[in-house]
Amino acid sequence: MAFQEKSAWIMTLALLIGGLFYFGLVVLISNGMGQLAPPLLPLIVIYTIILVALAIVGHVLIAIMTPKEANAPLDERERQIQYRAGHWSGYVIGFGVIVSLGSYLFTRNGDLLFYAVFASLMLSALTEYASQIVLYRTRL
Repeated sequence: MAFQEKSAWIMTLALLIGGLFYFGLVVLISNGMGQLAPPLLPLIVIYTIILVALAIVGHVLIAIMTPKEANAPLDERERQIQYRAGHWSGYVIGFGVIVSLGSYLFTRNGDLLFYAVFASLMLSALTEYASQIVLYRTRL
């Protein structure tokens, strides 16, 4: 397994764990309030810390296990994989933002707009990393 594929797995897992934690707490708080909870900076900070910690620990571990791969430049195939995955993730965030803005036009709920755009950002990143994994597995 290529270093970049290992990196994509780490980031996919980190984003899933962080996203489930964040949106799980938002749902829990919202249920307790009886309405959609406003975005809370401490939750965003905790989400960011979880994401960064998981990414650092995961990447340090794979760099220790395969130091030569960690410093190797991307080959042509890897560049194409990253290009395609980034291209597809751009569609996801674009679609998500358009849907988010459309929902705001009908609900006029800024909190919902924030969460929808934040979810679009997370889904876009997940799409990029998951696409990289699939493309590495299909061998183009």
